[in-house]
Amino acid sequence: MQFLEWRKFLIPYERAVEELKIKFRSIRKEYTSLGEYSPVEFVTGRVKKISSIIEKSRKLGIPMEEIETEMEDIAGIRIMCQFSEDIYTVVEYIRERDGKDIEIFYEKDYVNNFKDSGYRSYHIVIWYPIYTTLGYKKILAEIQIRTLAMNFWATIEHSLKYKYKRNIPEHVNERLKKAADAASKLDLEMSEIRHEIRQAQKMFEMKSNTVSAIIKKIQLLYRAGKNVEATKYNEQFNQIWDTGDLIKLESFLEEINKCSEKYEVYE
Repeated sequence: MQFLEWRKFLIPYERAVEELKIKFRSIRKEYTSLGEYSPVEFVTGRVKKISSIIEKSRKLGIPMEEIETEMEDIAGIRIMCQFSEDIYTVVEYIRERDGKDIEIFYEKDYVNNFKDSGYRSYHIVIWYPIYTTLGYKKILAEIQIRTLAMNFWATIEHSLKYKYKRNIPEHVNERLKKAADAASKLDLEMSEIRHEIRQAQKMFEMKSNTVSAIIKKIQLLYRAGKNVEATKYNEQFNQIWDTGDLIKLESFLEEINKCSEKYEVYE
């Protein structure tokens, strides 16, 4: 294919990646807006480079005219989770959407059935309907779901594969396997204390939201020309902030809300 033909070919994949990123990022937004823990930490996506598509098609013996139906990862989404248990929560979420806005083609569980190299991740290949100016099309896309530790390891392994043209020396492979085991143990340890971690994160989020709301109300008073009140509340806030007491901060927010509610028009 010529360059312009490649550009036309890749447009649906680029659109699909952008749409899928928005869909899965919305999961986190929905949870956090409700003050709940999100199984999704963050989402990334990419479209395979032309050179990588050609290289993979030659390696796997895929004719160029069959790339659309035989190459599953031209469009790729990666969903990162804090804990290994979250992976299966996200998997169930995707399964619930099967037959609605996506169609699951197949799944590969490399978390419980990790590769010999030590690679761990959960893969779901989907058919995704996409509408562009070129018309309607169903394309294959791969969703990878993994923990932050799994992703760190996989990123390093990918770089080494690129450096050694996929022929990583045996002594390096052995070190990688040990690192994969260490990453797995880290995930296990984090899962053991996930309740404490999630509680701490929730408290931090609540404190952050409360502080943001207080600052917003003080700024509102300044905009309303209530400089004396705003200065007084600002000094009180600094004193409470130094204590780090969430209960006092929440109580202070209630007080400043009552004072500032009549000035909401300045927001």
